[in-house]
Amino acid sequence: MKSIVKEKAFNFALEVIQLYQRLKRKNEFVLSKQLLRSATSIGANIEEALAAQSRRDFLSKMSIASKESRETHYWLRLMDVSKLENEDYSKLLRKVEELRRMLTSIVKTTGERS
Repeated sequence: MKSIVKEKAFNFALEVIQLYQRLKRKNEFVLSKQLLRSATSIGANIEEALAAQSRRDFLSKMSIASKESRETHYWLRLMDVSKLENEDYSKLLRKVEELRRMLTSIVKTTGERS
């Protein structure tokens, strides 16, 4: 079964990995590592949700993915406003916001059906 949110999260994680590698070469390790962890966690939790054994389990994993998208947005915003390493974070900020909206909608819709 093809999942749009799963594909978007995977592609987003790949972009964050590339950003992380650039930042690491510039000796930025702290914020970039936090970003890497939260960004890759979004897709991992979506994968787990899609293999859930119950609606409750699905809802729990999608909720975690939604929270991770919020955390990722926080780190990106912090890096953007602080002008960390002269990177343009606007594209990633738009993508994570889209993921957050999708995940929030999935959680809300699933919760209403329970």
